[in-house]
Amino acid sequence: MPQISSFSEESIQKILAKLEGDSNVNCELPGNGWMHIEDNLPYLVVYRQVNEDTGIKKMINSGGAYLIIGNEDFEGYQRLLKALSHQLSSKFGSYMLFEMYLGSIESRTFYIKGPSQKISTTLELLKKELLKSSGLSEGITLSAEIKNQEDRQAEGDVPLISIKDAKDTGSLWVGLEIPPIFRDQEYHLYPLFFRKFRDFLVNSVQKAVYDFIRVQTTDPIKSYYALGRKSLKHKVFEIDKELADIEKSFQFLWLVSPVNIQNIKQTFFDSHYKKVLNYHYRLLPIDPDILKRKLYDLRIEDINDPAMSYIFHEKREELDQQITMLNERGSKNFFYNSIRLYKGINNEICEQAELILQDIAEQEKTHITDICDATYFQNLALQEFEYFKSQDDQFTSKVHLRDDVNIMMVSQGELYIPSDYEMSAKEAQALIQHEVGTHVLTYYNGGKQPLQQLSVGLADYDTLQEGLAVMAEYLIGGLTANRLRTLAGRVVAGKALMDGGDFQSIFRLLTQEKGFSAENAFNITSRIMQGGGFIKDIIYLKGLVLLRNYLQDGGAYEPLLAGKFSLKHLEVVKELTERQVLHPPKLRPSYLMNESAKKRLQLIRDGLPISQMINP
Repeated sequence: MPQISSFSEESIQKILAKLEGDSNVNCELPGNGWMHIEDNLPYLVVYRQVNEDTGIKKMINSGGAYLIIGNEDFEGYQRLLKALSHQLSSKFGSYMLFEMYLGSIESRTFYIKGPSQKISTTLELLKKELLKSSGLSEGITLSAEIKNQEDRQAEGDVPLISIKDAKDTGSLWVGLEIPPIFRDQEYHLYPLFFRKFRDFLVNSVQKAVYDFIRVQTTDPIKSYYALGRKSLKHKVFEIDKELADIEKSFQFLWLVSPVNIQNIKQTFFDSHYKKVLNYHYRLLPIDPDILKRKLYDLRIEDINDPAMSYIFHEKREELDQQITMLNERGSKNFFYNSIRLYKGINNEICEQAELILQDIAEQEKTHITDICDATYFQNLALQEFEYFKSQDDQFTSKVHLRDDVNIMMVSQGELYIPSDYEMSAKEAQALIQHEVGTHVLTYYNGGKQPLQQLSVGLADYDTLQEGLAVMAEYLIGGLTANRLRTLAGRVVAGKALMDGGDFQSIFRLLTQEKGFSAENAFNITSRIMQGGGFIKDIIYLKGLVLLRNYLQDGGAYEPLLAGKFSLKHLEVVKELTERQVLHPPKLRPSYLMNESAKKRLQLIRDGLPISQMINP
């Protein structure tokens, strides 16, 4: 039902029948009006179009039930609202019409107009939420006032529905007059502030509407998040794909890793830790200028869904920083931008690193009979892949043994292993769950979501990813003393780099003061110095600390595996899940089936210190 050209009795009944049939309506109405209703929700946000762009249309069309009244046949819209109210209030016990409009240009007050004696908790909640607007910007103070009156529309407008008709149909009509502080006198929006104001207002209104639904109706909605749109607009998926395509056009970690790492190591050791060769990098497969132009051609500002707008703006900024860094490899600017990208190092992480290095001594390598090579690890990875296939036969991924990589890593769901890599059998089991059980798994789970961003990763996803990956090492029983010391050493090296240290001085700090072997110290130092100074490695311990704090606060573990995102995104992921935009994880890691892992997880929840997370 894409269009209703006129409000005849037949067309109104057609809309009602559509709602009765599949609970959804999305159609154009007379005079450029529009109606969108999902799941027969027991409320409708209403806006009357005016000639000027007031901004309200951009606010309400992210919701699950809204009506934009066109500039023709207002009486037809009134008949529609009366019929709609009668049908849905009969179904749910009550129905809310929530009209939004702008106040005068000088206004600094939200006026909430409605039957306060009937829905006092709902209106008081809305007032409370709107009073939080003072946090939107310094120097802006807004008030909120409840008006118990019959006229709930803008001054001079005809009522949407008479009070008598509202009573007869079992509906309630609430008006919200909004101070237009997000635009100037010529109706030009202040873009950045408008987005912030829009997100705040939508959130406030949805909380109040949810209170009404919870108290006054029989609709079993679990939270106000479910009031957002379940069906994302086509433009959202376009931008999601284009952002993902831009990220997939270059492999960031691959391009900042040196191709001559083996020569650098050999020369450094042969010169008794004095000579450091220049790092050489792969040629860029992209033109940074062209890619940035493509990035900023994306009209993210046209996305009115607050959750998606937030995700896209953050991701564009992150990609911008990464593309800039690729153009600056080998320079100080690369280092400065890496601090910005990974948010530096705070005191808590530094203190944890120092405690670990003080309390835990480096252990000698396992006896040679227990050493496993890269091929052994490759076979373990393939076994884990078979476990994933048993859960979803569409799973496909590959393992690559390479001479030109200095670190084991997952890139775009594929596992890369240095051909000369060696580790103990215990370390191999742990790293399988780090690389495959976390990074490959979340890439695949994210790829099964409607939004590709959950696969390539929301902005700042790395910290939680590495925290989960290290936690998996602990849960599987493979987090060794040397591994935990390495994570702490990376933080110490990162701090030394930020304090002005060079390759040799950081290497000496690790070997002479922190007790690292020359081999381990070189691995830590060479990674922190790549690109011109790359502090990504601090996020392993940082992510572990943040994840431990989250679990101790009662946070759920498995939902964190639904894709690649940050702890700061938990609310938006929860919202999109409750809106049925996102799905639960498709794959589960094998270690979560292990009873020993469950017991270790409980120890974390009970407060086990990080320095005691070593598995014997």
